[in-house]
Amino acid sequence: MNSIDVNRVLSQIRALQGQAGNRPAGAAPAADTTPSNGFGALLKNSIDSVAKAQNSAGDLQKKFELGDPNTDLASVMLATSKSQVSFKAMVEVRNRMVSAYQDIMNMPL
Repeated sequence: MNSIDVNRVLSQIRALQGQAGNRPAGAAPAADTTPSNGFGALLKNSIDSVAKAQNSAGDLQKKFELGDPNTDLASVMLATSKSQVSFKAMVEVRNRMVSAYQDIMNMPL
């Protein structure tokens, strides 16, 4: 088994919460936190940005295939690569979330 430094993990979680809420890492969360600042909203925004990157890459590909003189191959390849990387990152986050959920569900009571 791996030994995990709990204090280090907690400090990382607090830092990520601070980044997600656009507040300093040491600041306490607001008492009236709205659902729009929650984890679900952060996840939805991430999925939307991945979808937007894929759609823009697809649009650039279509423009290049139709012979648009303002679209060059380098920009098409760059947009496609960016969308692939963001999609792979999203899939990895999903895999980690499922793994964490399974770990929690398998914990003894």
